[in-house]
Order: sequence, then C-alpha cells, then structure tokens
Amino acid sequence: MVMNNKRGWIRIVEAVIAVLLIAGVLIFVISKGYIGGQDFASDVYDFQISVLREIELNSDLRGDILGVDIEEGGAYVFPPRVTDLINSRTPSYLSCQAKICNMTDVCFLDSFSGEEEVYAESVGITAEGNEFKPRQLKLFCRKV
Repeated sequence: MVMNNKRGWIRIVEAVIAVLLIAGVLIFVISKGYIGGQDFASDVYDFQISVLREIELNSDLRGDILGVDIEEGGAYVFPPRVTDLINSRTPSYLSCQAKICNMTDVCFLDSFSGEEEVYAESVGITAEGNEFKPRQLKLFCRKV
C-alpha cells in the first residue's frame, strides 16, 4: 500500500515537470516571434536605418545632398546618385521616396495618401569640407 502511494506522487511530479517543460518551450517560441508572423515595421525600420547610414557615411553622397539648394516650398533636383542607391537597396515589397529638408523644418511628403501606413526615418547630414549648412534626409517607405 505504501508502494502504490509513492508511485502516484512520482507520476504527479512527472506530469508537473512535463507541463512546465511544454510551457517553457511555448513561451520561448512565442517570444522569438516564430508564431504570429514577423514584425513588418521592424524590418522596414532596419532597412531604412541601413540605407540612411550608408548615405551618411559616403562622402560623395553627403556632398551631393549638401549641394542641393533648398528654397522655401520650391522644387529642387534630387541627387541622382542618392536616388540610385535608395532604389537599388529597396526591397520589392516596399515603395520608398526621400526628401531633403533643412534641419529645423518639419519634413513631410505629400505624395502618399493619408490612408496608407507610411514609415519614415531621417538622418542629419551636417558638414562636408568647410561649409556648414545642415540638411535632413528623410526616407519615407510604404508597403506595396
């Protein structure tokens, strides 16, 4: 009779350990994002940061951006080398556009409609050589 009681407790402990093990695996899998899909916003953010960082660290592209004459509300020619870099790095599931603004201005883009989710990230381009005329390069992306 005492022997049967010990076997019952051992089975209860085994069941509790099995439940805890399964719960731990589920929590790990859910926290890593294997269930529920990927975080699209995080992927877009990573893409934007990498492209802007590449532009920021390239002195030729930085010079192209700082050489743009920005007028209040006026049109300007966007540097073609910067456009080519952005287009070559943009994944097929995104549509991206960039804009150059003064550092103190609010930089927004009118070409996307108000019903879309637009992801925006910016970088400051401050100096090239002896000139100091800081610019803001802002990258706007939306899902295609």
